[in-house]
Amino acid sequence: MNLIIDVGNTSVKLAVFKQEKLILKERISLENTQKAVDNIKQKYKDINNAIVSSVGNLKKSDVDYIKKHFQLIVLDASTKVPFINYYKSPETLGVDRLALVSASVQQYPQQNVLIIDAGTCITYDFISKENKYLGGAISPGIRVRYQSLNNLTANLPLLETKMPDDFIGNSTAESIHSGIINGVLNEIEGTISKYDKKFKDLTVILTGGDADFLSKRLKSSIFANSNFLLEGLNYILEFNTN
Repeated sequence: MNLIIDVGNTSVKLAVFKQEKLILKERISLENTQKAVDNIKQKYKDINNAIVSSVGNLKKSDVDYIKKHFQLIVLDASTKVPFINYYKSPETLGVDRLALVSASVQQYPQQNVLIIDAGTCITYDFISKENKYLGGAISPGIRVRYQSLNNLTANLPLLETKMPDDFIGNSTAESIHSGIINGVLNEIEGTISKYDKKFKDLTVILTGGDADFLSKRLKSSIFANSNFLLEGLNYILEFNTN
């Protein structure tokens, strides 16, 4: 059994896999990492291996604690991955993106795959049917766009995410919703269209915290999978330990 620890910008996701089957998934606050890991260790005594993927600020003491109990891989640019990396600055490539591409290799082998992760940022990652990772794009996520309008202007309010009633906003609030949500949807649709024209038989995966909200509103054919990153981390761990 494997323990997967995904440290994001605002929280930590913990998952337990038995081979490829997801047994447990939970979200915790960063300060509760050691306690949560200890609880999992007590409940699942067959866990031997663990992987940490961190785009946030996991303390060294937390990493050291995990190392005491499991054979640990801390995912970074030097970790062996199941694809050929053509990224020109691999040391700057986010570990979350490494995991997403790895998941696509496992689940959609020898296919042209575009992975869209809609979270704090919206990332686009493309891997070719020849198993070559070519890169992608990074843009602000939905909440970042709402926060930016509020933080960088004098009079625009901070609103909760909402699908606009119409693409023509008839109030300041509706105009903000229309600009942000329709802007994101048009960005994603436009990006998919560009890749689809260049690469035949394109498979599109949508994941991340806003995947459910967006998937219902996209016209393009996509596969939505909220566990895609965790599955990719588990595959990297298996790839390095078997």
